[in-house]
Amino acid sequence: MSINLHGRNVLSVDALSSNDLRFLLQLASDLKVAKRSGNESKQLHDKSLAFIYEREFPFLRAAFEVAAHDQGAHVTCLGPSQYAGGTVSETRIVAGMLGRIFDAIECCGLAHSVVACVAEQAGIPVYNALSQECDPCQVVADFQTMREFTHKHLSDVTLSVVGNGRASGARSLATGAAKIGMDFRLVSPKELWPDQPFVDRVKAEAWKNGGRFTVMEDIAAGVLDADFVYASRWFSHDEDAARIDQDIKLLTPFGVRMATLEASGNPHTKFMHFVPDFVHEGNQKPRPELNVSGSPEASQNVLEARSSVIFGQAENRMHATKAILVATLAL
Repeated sequence: MSINLHGRNVLSVDALSSNDLRFLLQLASDLKVAKRSGNESKQLHDKSLAFIYEREFPFLRAAFEVAAHDQGAHVTCLGPSQYAGGTVSETRIVAGMLGRIFDAIECCGLAHSVVACVAEQAGIPVYNALSQECDPCQVVADFQTMREFTHKHLSDVTLSVVGNGRASGARSLATGAAKIGMDFRLVSPKELWPDQPFVDRVKAEAWKNGGRFTVMEDIAAGVLDADFVYASRWFSHDEDAARIDQDIKLLTPFGVRMATLEASGNPHTKFMHFVPDFVHEGNQKPRPELNVSGSPEASQNVLEARSSVIFGQAENRMHATKAILVATLAL
């Protein structure tokens, strides 16, 4: 089947079909091989890209800048002081102006409604690098990483995500896994389970594609026989302090420790976690009440374990970003 993503927005995993996902995964892998072999062909010579952000996410910005540079594109970064889009009407005006200057826009850390408004008005491809609702680029990066660290087809993989079930990353992974047909388990305190309409929709999609989607509180049952145990981020970038303090009490038992990985009973289980909290939002003050070494979502010895593939995820974020750029602007 021919896949054509040229000129498309990539705002959510929902907007991508199963075939779209598989196409992007293969393209990301091909681009990775080309870069490593020194045979990468620059396909974005004449492209100017905007990276607009509401707050600083250095790692995501770096992944975008390197991906664009490798392909010959130029990037202009616009932070809150340069990008004024407070109201809907202001956002529409700014997006329309940016659409006349740039060839594509990546939005990072903006409210999802703002990202959708930019996409509607800009008239050029718009990518959602991270919002409080979804993170489609990371799903491509994570699935690429899984393909590299298992001999199984993705449709035969068991993925257990442990932590905040309402986090954008967990929801995005669940949606993507359902489209691929994985056995996906969301292990979370019941108070932080996704809403029932989301659960019903993802379950139906998983069933259609030969997969399963299960939400549970039992950590041991949730990780049993898992091929990958993924620590979900506990807090979104715009979480208020009162909610964080409340959720810490619920989530503390769900931090991934070595015992969590051992509970899988699978000696080949790999650990995944997209950008530990202290890297992802390095400008935040530490929270001593968490009383953990490493990230609140995963202990330091888990992050550095031989079974950890977080560095592969980090690299593949750049390759996944590049695949989306090439697919929507060059192919």
